[in-house]
Amino acid sequence: MVHNNDTTKNRSFKHLSSYERGEIYALLKEGRSIRYIAKKLNRSPSTISREIKRGTTTQLRSDLSSYTSYFPETGQAIYEKNRSNCGAKFKVAKAEDFLKYAENKILNEKWSPDAVVGYCKKDPSWNNKTIVCTKTLYNYIDRGLLKVKNIDLPLKLRLKARKKQNRKNKRIMGKSIDFRPKEVESREVFGHWEIDTLIGKKSNDKVLLTLIERKTRHEIILLLDTKDSKSVKDALSKLKDMFGDNLNKVFKTITSDNGTEFSDLESALKEYGIEVYYTHPYSSWERAKNERHKTPKEYFYEELAKIC
Repeated sequence: MVHNNDTTKNRSFKHLSSYERGEIYALLKEGRSIRYIAKKLNRSPSTISREIKRGTTTQLRSDLSSYTSYFPETGQAIYEKNRSNCGAKFKVAKAEDFLKYAENKILNEKWSPDAVVGYCKKDPSWNNKTIVCTKTLYNYIDRGLLKVKNIDLPLKLRLKARKKQNRKNKRIMGKSIDFRPKEVESREVFGHWEIDTLIGKKSNDKVLLTLIERKTRHEIILLLDTKDSKSVKDALSKLKDMFGDNLNKVFKTITSDNGTEFSDLESALKEYGIEVYYTHPYSSWERAKNERHKTPKEYFYEELAKIC
């Protein structure tokens, strides 16, 4: 995997993305050095080094022996936690007058957060004072930074839940998610996974295949050469090497969207007794792959040790 004549322009942002963390994980698995990874991602070696240190934890194998490795979701979780606290207290203190005003209007006069923001933006008396946007005000309420609770926002509680929409121009590739066992939804049983692919913004970026276990939020990342069904099938064959005869115990079901790269997913896993389910077309929200991974990775190995 040699990259000569790299013409990638310098990035205009500083923070690593979740995709880049996945690339770091994949390249470390290939035995690449920090300098190689830094050059590949057009980042400084110190940035890569700090990220690896941040996302490295000691884990347990199924035989209860320990090992130390970098995990992208660990690095991402720590990053998100740090970002959520970065400057938050300063911003709240700076907008203290506005937030007290918002509390009064919402609690006593039943204004909506958007109405408060809109009024203050038009009122000349607020021209030289700090006002946060509607989205930030809702975020502060959700985080408990105001006395206002969601129950004090009738409009928010009345919002309709997302409904499935029937579209006739695309078919489900295989067994519908409607037939998926109820235990999958409860997240109480280990072994139910969601699969997806990630592609970087650069044209020469490779594809990452991600599998996330719904109960533990453990993630497996595999590197693909291209985004097609053959590459996915080849990558999944590595799971057999990883888990051997325990494959169908670790993977009971896999839920996918209707991307063409997953067209052979059901046939590829049928021989191992792994059930594959597909979401409704245009309904990728039926998979919860974008949720934060809050469960410690050690828990995955505890579950794995029970069935191996």
